Amino acid sequence: MTQPRQFVIEADGGSRGNPGPAGYGAVVIDPVTGETLAEAAEYIGVATNNVAEYKGLIAGLKAAKALVPDASADGAVQVRVRMDSKLVVEQMSGRWKIKHPDMKPLAAEAARILPASAVTYEWIPREKNKHADRLANEAMDAGRRGKQWQPSASTAALDVPRPSATADLPPVSGPPGDAAAGAAKARAALASRPGAASPAAPRVGWGAAPDLGAPATFVLLRHGETALTPEKRFSGSGGSDPELSAAGRHQAERIAQSLAARSTIEEIVSSPLRRCRETAAAVAARLGLEVRIEDGLRETDFGAWEGLTFAEVRERYGPDLDAWLASAKAAPTGGGESFAEVARRVSATRDRLITRYAGRTVLLVTHVTPIKTLIRLALGAPPEALFRMELSAASVSAVAYYADGNASVRLLNDTSHLR
Repeated sequence: MTQPRQFVIEADGGSRGNPGPAGYGAVVIDPVTGETLAEAAEYIGVATNNVAEYKGLIAGLKAAKALVPDASADGAVQVRVRMDSKLVVEQMSGRWKIKHPDMKPLAAEAARILPASAVTYEWIPREKNKHADRLANEAMDAGRRGKQWQPSASTAALDVPRPSATADLPPVSGPPGDAAAGAAKARAALASRPGAASPAAPRVGWGAAPDLGAPATFVLLRHGETALTPEKRFSGSGGSDPELSAAGRHQAERIAQSLAARSTIEEIVSSPLRRCRETAAAVAARLGLEVRIEDGLRETDFGAWEGLTFAEVRERYGPDLDAWLASAKAAPTGGGESFAEVARRVSATRDRLITRYAGRTVLLVTHVTPIKTLIRLALGAPPEALFRMELSAASVSAVAYYADGNASVRLLNDTSHLR
């Protein structure tokens, strides 16, 4: 009876911001010789650590499958996956439930690549996952330069003492070789394919990078005042959808004049809520532009807190308010939206708009939480930073998004046009 081909897969993923610019790395290893049989890495744009880790697993499994023509047949391969992600290892082993909606399709995709009986999972400490970690970082570094990772430019395998890393694996038969030679062969094979890139040229000057072109620039405008604004009442997407007050309409006209004088806005996108649509309409009338509605820019649903002051919420729902202040995962009373949920919605909307408006300057007319979330994510700041930013009615902020996945905060809470 033919013995199954045996492989070790080491996989990792990372995000510089979580979510932030992300990438993954995966390596397929011969468990006897430590030979690197295949490497995979990719910059995937803005994502979380967990998404990047799952994508690294998927890439590793696909790379192993590609090494055996009949890998999908029972008994053809035996794969041992080693990762420093406890979440991925436990979820793919069936010991932890997969609750997050972003993880479920990734886990399902990973499970389809090879027969379940052919794959086992093992958690390893990060220091034993250096090869995959280095590949993931190479991919993120490439993304920062506006490029994709190329195997011909990688040095990840050369930095890993493979024999000690695999000394605890069971002996199986396999071809002779060493880590450096195996990596070189894999890179040579990939580099010989049509369209493969040559090794990366050295940088010129201090931190020099290629010209990434004009960024997608989002000018973030908070809507003008409503009757609820001066009273500092919770006003989200689950309440009465108030209109602009007289003061709010005046603010909208002032910002419209200011933006018309600058002549930099090329497109206008607005939250569907009335106060934003009215603010956006005032600007659009001055600039001669149309307004596109984007549901992802709506304000947080504050549930039972809608229309209440902070003091009233404290009196009626004290424990729920304490939980909300302590954790981004806690939602307002009565089925409201947590800041973590808002962040997922806003980041997905941001990614769509960056793609749609690459190289253009776009006015996003939206609310306190979406604007603060975009600023926080651009800075890589923790969720509690939301409570440490001031954002006035009709204020302007700005973030530029470059092709390498990095963001630059240009402005925050500018109200000079209202003076």
